[in-house]
Amino acid sequence: MSGTLGRRGFIGAAAALGGAAVVGAGAPLAQAQSARPPRPDAIATPAGFQPEGIAVSAGGTAYTGSLIDGSIYRFDLATGAGRIITRGGGPISVGLKTDSRGRLLVAGGDSGQIRVIDAGDGRVLATHQAATGTAFINDVVVGCGGAWFTDSFADVLYFLPAGRELTGPGAAPRALRLGGEWAPVPPGGEHWGANGIERTPDGRALLVVHDTAEALFRIDPRTGAATRTVLDGGSVGNGDGLVVHGRTLYVVRNWAYAVDVFTLSVDGRRARFVKRITDPRFDEPTTAAVHGGRLYVVNARFDADWSDPATSSTVVSCPM
Repeated sequence: MSGTLGRRGFIGAAAALGGAAVVGAGAPLAQAQSARPPRPDAIATPAGFQPEGIAVSAGGTAYTGSLIDGSIYRFDLATGAGRIITRGGGPISVGLKTDSRGRLLVAGGDSGQIRVIDAGDGRVLATHQAATGTAFINDVVVGCGGAWFTDSFADVLYFLPAGRELTGPGAAPRALRLGGEWAPVPPGGEHWGANGIERTPDGRALLVVHDTAEALFRIDPRTGAATRTVLDGGSVGNGDGLVVHGRTLYVVRNWAYAVDVFTLSVDGRRARFVKRITDPRFDEPTTAAVHGGRLYVVNARFDADWSDPATSSTVVSCPM
């Protein structure tokens, strides 16, 4: 019996020592983890680079494009470190999103172009002339069978099908004319129509904010028929970028210096106002993205003196 008790005592002592050893070995790791610097609350973009759109990968790599020369800047949300991966000198870069093949799909503003860029090395894989004449290809969402782009000066969306290389014959964007309850935009480029674009929570339709009408529309991607989304409070006036996260809609309101938050019906036909996010760091915010329980908002700083090459801007992190 004493032998059995002695063995039990040995096992117990060994377990205690083992536990102490584990705690001792784990302490430096825990201390190292706690010593990691917190994610930055604001990330500066390069001097002379006026950002507008934002795309964020699942791993926290973010991308934004320049309204000055179309350059693409890639940065890490965890550290704030980044570099320009595509040098500009051509069309501007407005809204942009990543697709499942590691490509950036970039709206080219008044050039009427759509660019397809390798998100890894920044190579321009294809350039499509979606529109000619007075046009402003403004924002993009990936879903409903491909990538959808808004044109703020025309009552159309441009569509690139998913699954193609997007570089060869037959890869040109297809125009979808908007109808139904959509408020037509007068020609000439003096009035802004379609701006930010997203998917409905059920993934079956698109949501587009209309600047002049100060309204949100649900778009049938098969027909282009638009239905005005009923807002229960809040505002989409000065609406720019849209973010749908689950059933939550974030509307970035540039000249209002705010983000209005709504709860959407699954089909996107109704939106109930929840709250308004304001922040003294907002400086003509244009677009946003969600990552790690935070909202990352891009400041375009339209009022800044961008003729000064030292002028820069920020992407700010705020609670959702």
